[in-house]
Formats: sequence, C-alpha cells, structure tokens
Amino acid sequence: MKIDPICGMTVDEATALRAEREGETFYFCSEHCRKKFLSQRTPAEPEGGCCGGKSEHITKEHSCCGGKASADAHSHAHHDPSHHAHEHAAVTPSAAAKYFCPMCPGVESDKPGDCPKCGMAFERNPAWKPAPKTIYTCPMHPEIEQDHPGDCPKCGMALEPKTVAAESDTEEDNAELRDMTRRFWIGAALTLPVFIVAMAHLIPAWSHAEWLSGELSRWGQFILSTPVFLWAGWPFFVRGGRSLVNRSLNMFTLIALGVGAAYAFSAVAMFFPQAFPPATGHSGKPAIYFEAAAVITVLVLLGQVLELRARQRTSGAIKALLGLAPKTARRVTANGDEDVPLDAVHPGDRLRVRPGEKVPVDGEVVEGRTSVDESMLTGEPLPVEKTVGAKVSGGTVNTTGGIVMKAERVGSETMLAQIVNLVAQAQRSRAPIQALADKVAGWFVPTVLAIAALTFVAWFVFGPEPRLAFAITNAVAVLIIACPCALGLATPMSVMVGIGRGAQIGVLIRNAEAIEKLAQLNTLAVDKTGTLTEGKPKLAQVLPVGRFDEKDLLRLTASLEQGSEHPLAHAVVVAASEQKLPLEPAKDFQSTTAGGVAGTVAGRRVLVGKPDFLRENGVTDIAALETLAAPRQAEGATAIFVAVDGHAAGVLTVADPVKATTSQALAELRELRVNVLMLTGDNPRTAEAVARKLGIADFQAGVTPHDKHEKVKTLKAAGRIVGMAGDGINDAPALAAADVGIAMGTGTDIAMESAGVTLVKGDLRGIVHAIKLGRAMMRNIRQNLFFAFFYNALGVPVAAGLLYPFFGLLLSPIIAGAAMSLSSVSVISNALRLRHTRL
Repeated sequence: MKIDPICGMTVDEATALRAEREGETFYFCSEHCRKKFLSQRTPAEPEGGCCGGKSEHITKEHSCCGGKASADAHSHAHHDPSHHAHEHAAVTPSAAAKYFCPMCPGVESDKPGDCPKCGMAFERNPAWKPAPKTIYTCPMHPEIEQDHPGDCPKCGMALEPKTVAAESDTEEDNAELRDMTRRFWIGAALTLPVFIVAMAHLIPAWSHAEWLSGELSRWGQFILSTPVFLWAGWPFFVRGGRSLVNRSLNMFTLIALGVGAAYAFSAVAMFFPQAFPPATGHSGKPAIYFEAAAVITVLVLLGQVLELRARQRTSGAIKALLGLAPKTARRVTANGDEDVPLDAVHPGDRLRVRPGEKVPVDGEVVEGRTSVDESMLTGEPLPVEKTVGAKVSGGTVNTTGGIVMKAERVGSETMLAQIVNLVAQAQRSRAPIQALADKVAGWFVPTVLAIAALTFVAWFVFGPEPRLAFAITNAVAVLIIACPCALGLATPMSVMVGIGRGAQIGVLIRNAEAIEKLAQLNTLAVDKTGTLTEGKPKLAQVLPVGRFDEKDLLRLTASLEQGSEHPLAHAVVVAASEQKLPLEPAKDFQSTTAGGVAGTVAGRRVLVGKPDFLRENGVTDIAALETLAAPRQAEGATAIFVAVDGHAAGVLTVADPVKATTSQALAELRELRVNVLMLTGDNPRTAEAVARKLGIADFQAGVTPHDKHEKVKTLKAAGRIVGMAGDGINDAPALAAADVGIAMGTGTDIAMESAGVTLVKGDLRGIVHAIKLGRAMMRNIRQNLFFAFFYNALGVPVAAGLLYPFFGLLLSPIIAGAAMSLSSVSVISNALRLRHTRL
C-alpha cells in the first residue's frame, strides 16, 4: 500500500494511478490528485498540511498533526495511514450542502471545485435535494403556471404561489404590492394638479378664465400626465395587450384602449393642432384629454393596491400551520438522547417527548403514559389519555407525563402535513369570482370597438372635408368617452366603505370575494366547540352524597386541584373562586397521569379523578356515584368523582356550555333561509345533546379535519353556496375550502388566516350581520357599475357625431369632463350610503 502525496489517502499500488519524478514513483487515488502533483515543481506535502506524503529537504510544521518533516527523512514514522481513511468516513455533510470535501469536516459548497484546505475535489452530496421552485398560478385559470411572479395572460390577475414555505421570502411576496403602491402615490401626486386644472371650467367663476385654455396650462398637463401614462399605468398596457393577444377581453383591455386613445389623441393635438377640424376644439384649439388618461390610471392603481393587500395574506394560514411543528426532535439512541432536526427523523426512530413539549411526528407510544392536547386536530378542549400502544400526532402538545414514542409517519405523511396540503389546495381551488367589471367589459369592449369602427367608416364616407381627420378624431373620441373613469373606483369604493361598516359591528372582511359569497350563502356548516359553545370547560353541577353539602365538596375538591394543570381542574378552581370559597393548601399532593390526584386538605385525605383511580386507592362505594353521573354524561358532560377519607363524597360535572346568543343567531339564520349543519370532532353523545338543545337536525360527530374538508367539498359539488364557521386549527382546511370561511375572533390565528371573514366577538349573530352586509354591498357594487357606465354611454352617440347633422355639435371637453365627474360623484355618493345600512 502507498500514500497519495496530495491528499494523504492510502492507495493500492497495483491499481492506483502513478507518476514518476526524479526517478521515484508516486501513487494517487484519483486523476485529480495526479494532475495536481504534476503541476507542482517538487513533490509537495498534502495541501492543508496533511502528513503521509513525501517531504523535501525543508523542515516545516504540518498543521494536521503538528509533525516535523526532517531533512533526511522521506516518510514520517509517527503518521498513521489509517488517519485519512478514518477522517474520510467520519465526514457527514449537512442536508443543505450540495458538494462537500470528504476529508475536511465542515467544508461545503454549492458549486463543484476543490477543497481550500486539502485540495481534494469536492464530492456531490447524495443526500442533497434541490430546493423546490415556487410555482405561481392564476386562481381563476389554474392551467396558467410559471416559476416566477407575474400576471395572468388571460385575466391580468396577479399570480399566486401554489405552495408556501414557513421561511418563504416575504420580500418577494411583497414586491408587486410595493411596486403598485409606489406607482399609485407618485401617479396621484402628478395627477392631482392636472385634474384641478382640467375640471376648473366647471366652476362658474373660472369658466371663462384664459389661463385654463392657455398654452402654459396645456403643456403643464402634458408634462405631468406623461409619466403617469408611460410609467404608472404601464402594467395595465401590458395586461391589456396580453388580453388582446389571448382574445380574453377584460377590464384591462378597456382601460388600455381608453387611456391609450385619450393620451395619444391629446399628444397629437398638442404637437399637430392643424390636423384637427375646428369643430372638435375649444377656444380655437383641439381638445385634450390628459386628465382623463391620468385619473383613470390612478383610480385603477388604487383598486389594484387594495386587491393586492387583501390577497397578500392568503399564505398566512399555511405559514402558521407549518410553524406548529417543532423544529427538532429528541431521538433516543444507544449512547443517550440527541437533538436532531425534524427532517432527520425516520420511521422506526424512538423519540422522547417531555411534558409541555410538542409531539414531533405521528407515531405510537412505546413507554410511559400521559395526556395529550389534541385540540389542533379535534377542536376539543380536554386532553386525551395516551398509554402504551396509543397513537399520537405531530404538532399536538404533551401536557402531563413523559413518553417515548416510535416514529411512524414523518415529513409529508404526517397529519399536520396533510392539513397544510388541504389548506393549500383549498385556497388555490377557491377561485375568486371574476369581477363584475370584467364581465361587463367582456361585451362592452367589442361593442365600443364596433361603434368606433362604424363611426370612422361613416365619417370617412359621408362626412365633410377633411374626411379623414374627422373620421379619426370622432372614432378616437368614442373610445375616450366610452372608457368609464369611475370603473376603477366602482368596486373598491363599495368594498372600502362596506368593510369599514363591518368593522364597526365586529365583522372583519378580508376580500371582495367573501362579500359576493356572503350575499349568496344558503348553507352554513358550523363547528361545535368554540363556535356554538364557549369552547372552555366550566363547572356545571356539584352533586354531593352522604353528609357533604355542595360548598364543602367544591371547597375540598378545588383546594386539592390547585396543584393540577388539567383543564378540568382549572374549571373547578375558577368556579370555587367565583363563589368566593376559602381554599386551603394541599399537602402530600400526588398526581397520577390519566388517573387523578390525591392529597391532604385540612387533615382530610381527598381523592379526585376517575372511578378506577378511586377504586385503586381503596374506595369501595363508587357505584352510587356512577349512577348519579350517568344521566349527566349522557348529556355530554364530563364527570369528576370525589372521595374523602376513603368514602365516596360526590360528583362534579364539567361541560362546555352553549353560548347565550347561539339560539337567537340560529333562529335569524333560518329566517334568512340558510340551512345549518353541525360538524364536530367531539363524541356522538355530546354532539347529539348539543344538537338537540339547539334544534339542529343535521349534524356529524367524530369528524377529522379531512372529513370536514370533504363534507364542505361535497356540499359545494351539490350546488350549495357553503359557509364554514369555526375557531380551531382543525377547522382550517374546511374554512379554506368553503365558499366563504367564517372564523371566530376568540379562536386560533390559523383559523382566522384561513377564513375570509372573522367575527371579532366570536358571537354567532355576527354571521347574520355579515350575510346582511354582504347582500347590501353587492347591491351597492351593481349600482356603482351602472353609474360608472351610464353617463359615459350617454356620451358615445355625441362622440360618434349623432348630433352633428342637426346642431353641428361634436364631443367637447365640457361633455367629456361632465360625464367623468358625474359618474365619479355618483359612485362615491352611492358607496357612502353603506355607512348607514341597517344590519
């Protein structure tokens, strides 16, 4: 065996590559090391200071072992040839490293090359996986996909990412919003003086002022409007152009044509006024419409900014869900426990979970017993007992005891990962309703283009000389007057005022899509815990037996339960404090996981827990307590059994009470002809008791987050407009899949991120208000679109020259300005009426 002089590895003389220098043969592990050797003038020691190579007549210290190379020695007796082989085997690259040095720990790179320490060629990391590219898609046209942000070529809507990582680049996410916001504010600042000057003639005192039509005024409008047109409004021309190429006419088509025609016509009128017939001008000069181009651009920018702000938060729910899983797990090995990244956990690994920690992955308990808070999956507030053989899910919280579990499902196979996937799929499939403006534009654009074409032909064939000038002027005038200035304001104005009105009554609406769906809602699926009920266990009854009374039983039980962290214990202690009962310290406190607690209170031995726990501690007269508790348990209450000094003392029942306003809210929903369905992860007994009490005929119990999601999809497939009301993480997939998700403000952030509507007070009556508000807002939006088009449509016949044969009138700036002003004022005034809507 020989030593490679470059990297120091032990190589087989029979199979190794070789090279000769000064009559001596050297052996190499690879062609890379051989080439590096041949490029050197003398046989060098291994780069980075590795011993084991040949040494020249120079004495120097070797950094890897501190050995000295003597002048008369050609090899080092102190060198262990197995050192390099051992080091090679020990180097384990991180999962994020694409290339690494097999000799030097910690030397990693994202590109091929040589190690800066030893000169050895980097090796590719077999565990490395390329980071998945973020794919962007259009919510309205799912077939449109690309690997970078942009606009949909069909509808012009901003593309959204299909998946969201917990560490996704928020800077990239916000880039378009920042860009549109910047364009809006700069465009608004430049447009305001143009608008004031152009509209000043409507003020009687200024109607005949010479400065309004003077050259300085006209050139000022041109200079200020040009950057608004060419820079602020540029994205709309790109989208409008794509819509024409793809034959998908939408609002941007109309805006691009109208704004482009207004600006181009005005610019030509500025530079070539002699080309226009006198009849088309004002004060002997051709009319200009710079203010129309600028104002329309700024109003549409405002609408885009509002839409992007609403849509920016769609990934919030997924990011919050991803954040539920712990970043590391504690793996049990032969050498003790070790903390490892979550992606390093494999099926079959044994993991230790301490009290208060989150369960890292799905698996099975193999040691210990505990109670696990599974509210993120079931929505139910009470922890669930877990003993050997019980299944646990990643992201749930271990509350009381320490356990060792065996990992079964990891990565994308866990229940939490499936919930994340369901939410992501639901958000993508929940395509926003195409704006009414786009629907109107679909027929309005072709109609206007046809009228403009007919106008050109009519003037060119039948018009007076110069026919061509009249034909071009009037055809362009049709395009200008037809483009409604208030179009970009119609929907956003109603949405802004309506959302403000909703906030006043505790109904927070995230986007315009939720408004339209609220107006059409006919089916409402509701979660039980936290939505119909309070979501927190409260003491319902104190049932003493024997010589005990209610206050004594509650005082003794609460005194002992002060030392417990269980939610049921908390409910008992809160009830005792509300009744101002004096609590005493408990001595010799002992807690048995999934059993109960024991201790001494005021010299008396008190046991609180399950019947079996009391039996195990020598209490024999439990049957009477079980008989007493049975009817309460049948109504969905949880029973706590108490014994004092070895004898049965009574039963305390804890229940999740129905909210005081729930019955009234359900009655009002029925009046609105909304069918109510209850979906709960709770047991059938409790679910039936609540449904019977509230008069809900249709309910399902024991459902998982996936079941809720599927039920909502089934209802939608049947043609229902479905709302989902919930407050928990387990409701997130269904909230996202519903036509409109309604989250309780008293619930989890993840539920609120998944929903289109949040009820601040968690009061179900808020849904009634939300539906009424949605219906009022949709009526208002339709009225606004009518006003946006109506006045402009009246101006189209004038622009086409219909009045010219009779009165010699063509479109004038006064008519165009009045149409724009009236439509805008009408839209704003109508939208403001929403502030006083009775709900």
